[in-house]
Parts: sequence; structure tokens; C-alpha cells
Amino acid sequence: MSITMRRLDTANPEFKTQLAAVLAFDSSADEAIDRAAADILANVKGRGDAAVLEYTNRFDRTGAASIAALEVSLDECRDMLASLPAKRRAALEAAAERVRAYHQRQFKECGSDGFTYTEADGTVLGQKVTPLDRVGIYVPGGKAAYPSSVLMNAIPAKVAGVQEIIMVVPTPDGVRNELVLAAAAIAGVDRVFAIGGAQAVGALAYGTQTVPQVDKIVGPGNAYVAAAKRRVFGTVGIDMIAGPSEILVLCDGTTDPDWIAMDLFSQAEHDELAQSILVCPDEAYLNRVEASINLLLPPMSRAGIIRTSLTNRGAMVKVRDMDEACTIANLIAPEHLEISAEKPQRWVDLIRHAGAIFMGRYSSESLGDYCAGPNHVLPTSRTARFSSPLGVYDFQKRSSLIFASEAGAQTLGKIAAELAYGEGLEAHARSAELRLK
Repeated sequence: MSITMRRLDTANPEFKTQLAAVLAFDSSADEAIDRAAADILANVKGRGDAAVLEYTNRFDRTGAASIAALEVSLDECRDMLASLPAKRRAALEAAAERVRAYHQRQFKECGSDGFTYTEADGTVLGQKVTPLDRVGIYVPGGKAAYPSSVLMNAIPAKVAGVQEIIMVVPTPDGVRNELVLAAAAIAGVDRVFAIGGAQAVGALAYGTQTVPQVDKIVGPGNAYVAAAKRRVFGTVGIDMIAGPSEILVLCDGTTDPDWIAMDLFSQAEHDELAQSILVCPDEAYLNRVEASINLLLPPMSRAGIIRTSLTNRGAMVKVRDMDEACTIANLIAPEHLEISAEKPQRWVDLIRHAGAIFMGRYSSESLGDYCAGPNHVLPTSRTARFSSPLGVYDFQKRSSLIFASEAGAQTLGKIAAELAYGEGLEAHARSAELRLK
């Protein structure tokens, strides 16, 4: 059965409406999921380990007798690492080293050292940067296992200076993925629990008799995990509410169409709701990519998922030129943006909204998922308009520093008092005035 992807053309007066229909996705959990997540969280908050164990045995069929039995020892993680085939272990270690090197550079370049400056009257102002004490990382373990998620979440936390990292990962039927646990050993995770779902989020957010409470929860999960993270925000920090994965490819028509077809597959294979969109000014090239899609799809191991994703949420967009393609990219604000063109830098300068930008025909999005170095935890569902990839800065907090000298208090006190009286806050004003000579 061949695939005919939805076609859009910016010359069509209905284009904006049609594009909006393609992009439409309600990232919020539906009422039933949200209600179920709320019930699970309330139960975990009230009953601790007993509730987490009950839900874990029900949903993941682990048959565990206690939460302690679901804690994976660091020795087991190290054993998993040691047992990997040499080639796979080398790849995992190489990816970890690249991710670590990138985030170490990010640490130096993104204000991680704080600052102070002294004014003429001796007043000192500044900012202190402090790592979080304890972070929880959620690693998916349902349709697929993601050791890359372990690296991308744990390594920047370690680089930031987080003292303790608690990892949770569901293990359906009690099966523990060796690559995920090996990645935990490489990344420096401190404790691992084989629990998942909303109950794992609750355990991290509230703490139980066995699972320690964390300050922030990061990492993607299913709709129940997303709903739970949304509800515990405020008790703990969270990274983001992630929607289905997305790729937008801007192509000038010079890249091998087989390459582009496979790049579209690379996101579509995540799940049926993932979105893959190709934008190009050459309609004949769009036809060639469609032919490649139909040629390359049948032998793919996840062909059914890819087919559903491309049919229901994929699209090919014919534009007037690459300038217009960049305008559309900024409107879509994709999670992953490939600029597959001969001179990609020319177009990068026009891009304002994207989670990650892959420049040039050799920069496949999959390199970013695993080993290029930048983080693969990215904003989805147009949130790249106002948010950023996960990074070292997500595991730090900033405190303002204010040291008022005696002379500085004379100047600042008068200003503060005047404004406080204007707001009707007499105690504020008097607090400042009492320090005036």
C-alpha cells in the first residue's frame, strides 16, 4: 500500500488554514488521563511506597514485594556496562563523552560562574549560581528503551554540579534494559529505581519511605507522565511538557531524496502522533521524495507506525522559494529543523524559532539524537518560540547578591522610601529610612 502524503502549497489562498490543521495537536492530557494521574499522585502522596508498589505491579507486572526490591544497584548497572558487546559499549561511551564535552563548554559560556560588581560608594551587586541538590530523571521504557535519554538528562546535571541524581525507568514484565542501565553507569547516576508512570513522578515529587524527594524532574514520558509532571510543578521544578516528536526539513532540492525520506522516517517511527514535514520550492523534488518514501518504507521494522504518522500528521509543502520556507519554519517553530541545502548558513540566519537546527545535507537529525553533543531534549508543539533545549542551566538556580554600603544605603534608601510611600507600604519606607543619617 503506497503512501500519498498530504500536499500543501503556499500559493493556495487556504494555505494558512490548511497548515494550521496539519499542526493542530492538543498537547494537554485529556480529562480522563488527567483525572487518573491526579488520583495516582494523591495516593502516592498519602501512602508512599505502598501506593507506588501497587501501581507498579499493576501496570508493569513486576511482581515485586517492595520498592527496595525495585531499586537497581549501581553494581548491576556497571555489570550491564561490562557485558555490552565491545562495539556497542564504545559507541555509548563515545556518545557520552561528546555530550559531556558540549555541556562542559556550555557551563563555561552560559554564566555558570555568577558575577559581582562594586559601585563607586562600595555597594556590591551580583548573582550567585548554585546547582540543584537532587534531581530526578525519568527515562521512558514502554514502546522502546532510550539509553540516549539517560545521557542527555544525567550528564548536564552532573556537569552543573547536581549532588545526587535519581533515575526512574519502567520495566514492563520486570525486564531491565541493559543499555539503559549501562548508560546510567556511564552518566554517573546515583540511584536507579525500576518504576515508571505517574506513580514514579509522584514518588520523586513527594518522596516515599524509599524514594527520596527531588528538587526537579526532567525527562520525557507518556501522557500520564506528562499529566503528572504538570500537576507536581510548584512542588518540584520540571523541564517541560513534551509533546510528540517533530521534524521539519527545509530542502532546496539538491539532496538525495532517499536521504530526506529516511530523515522523515526517523521521527515518524517514534510513534503514530509524531510529525514529519518537508518544505521545498521544487514540486518535482517533492514527487521524488514521495517515490523514495514508498520504495524505502516496506522493509522498515516500524513500517506500520511510520505509515500512520506520515499519513495522519505528515505533509509536503511547496513554497515559492527558500526565503518563504524559512518564514514557515519560524511559524511552525519545530523541535528539529533540518536545513538540507548547499549553503545552509544563508538560511540559518533567517531562523528564529527552532529547538535544534541541523545545517547541511550531511547533518541528519539522528546525529543530534545520539552523539553530536547538544542536548536532544527539545521544546515541542511550537514551544520553541519561548523555550530552549535542556541544558546545564536547567540544573542551576540563581540568587541575587546585594551588599549595601553605608553610603549606598543613603542613596538607595531615599529612592526606596519614596516609591514605598507611593505604593502605600509604610513599613517598607520606614525600614529604608531608619538607615538614613
